[in-house]
Amino acid sequence: MTLYYFFIFIFGLLLGSFLNVVIYRLPKMMEQEWIQEMHLFLAEKPHSINLAPTFAQDTAFNLCWPRSFCQHCKHTLTWWQNIPLISYLILKSKCFYCHARISPRYFLIEALTAIILLSCIYQFGLTWQGFWAMFFSLILIILTFIDIDHQILPDSLTLPLMWLGLILSLFGLFIPSNTAIIGACLGYLSLWSIYWLFKLITKKEGMGYGDFKLSAALGAWLGWQAFPSILFISALLGTIVGLGLRAFKRLDRDQPIPFGPFLAFSGWVNLMWGDQIKLIYFNLF
Repeated sequence: MTLYYFFIFIFGLLLGSFLNVVIYRLPKMMEQEWIQEMHLFLAEKPHSINLAPTFAQDTAFNLCWPRSFCQHCKHTLTWWQNIPLISYLILKSKCFYCHARISPRYFLIEALTAIILLSCIYQFGLTWQGFWAMFFSLILIILTFIDIDHQILPDSLTLPLMWLGLILSLFGLFIPSNTAIIGACLGYLSLWSIYWLFKLITKKEGMGYGDFKLSAALGAWLGWQAFPSILFISALLGTIVGLGLRAFKRLDRDQPIPFGPFLAFSGWVNLMWGDQIKLIYFNLF
């Protein structure tokens, strides 16, 4: 059994290394696509302004190419500089070539991914539930860190996650279909309603549309019954973190904080221990 969990942990480290690539590159790929669309749009206008490209049109940039490189000196990394956790420790958190500091977040995401996958397998076993729980968790990790960096939740992740949850509900893997459909609708409409109510009162936007879609995805996976705890946990965490950052002057008064990470965390907690949380909640109220 120990060897079994060891292999899951190693598998999680490898996936965590790949998640670092996705978190860094996917927003840049989206920006590249937006710029291409802008150039195509302006090219169709007879008197449009001529904007110089901000990237090489013939340079491939995706999740597979180019190979991993140092973000400071752009030097391509060798295989031994890409070993999860170990390379970070061997290199003493510095680039081998330019000696620039490597962010500890790479180490953190690799370790976090391995621990989360271990938790999924421990909770659900090596079953279809365990497999899809791991997939669900991986997407939430990617969304969390992209939202922290760029305050966006890509449609290319949130919408497929929602549809996948609805499809899996047809097989009753986590919840039945009627619960998933109502959950997706409630998830979207609840935050959409809060958004418009807040905007009408304050004339400001309190959250983005990506939050609505992530909330709908959580509803499709976890069902409408999970939403009281999802909203409570995410709102409580958001308030605590926001007040803490402002207290330590790490965040300006009018500076927004991404809500996606709190939704993702509360969604994952409900996936893992949703039945216990629902029992506590309904006993209290």
